[in-house]
Amino acid sequence: MDLAWLAAGIGAGLVVIGGGLGIGKLASSAMEAIGRQPEAVGAIRTSMIIAAALIEGLSFFGLVICILLELKA
Repeated sequence: MDLAWLAAGIGAGLVVIGGGLGIGKLASSAMEAIGRQPEAVGAIRTSMIIAAALIEGLSFFGLVICILLELKA
């Protein structure tokens, strides 16, 4: 169990990379949609904020799991 901190660090890094890629893809798609249909900015923005919050919540959950696994070892 000497390498639990390393595994937790790698896991946390993967969680952050995944969350960043998810939010980046979300923002890219939202900007493209706004460019195609500017009158729908309000609805697109609301949907984007809700989806970003869900992605961040999942990333936060993954980070907490990594920390708990590291502290348990």
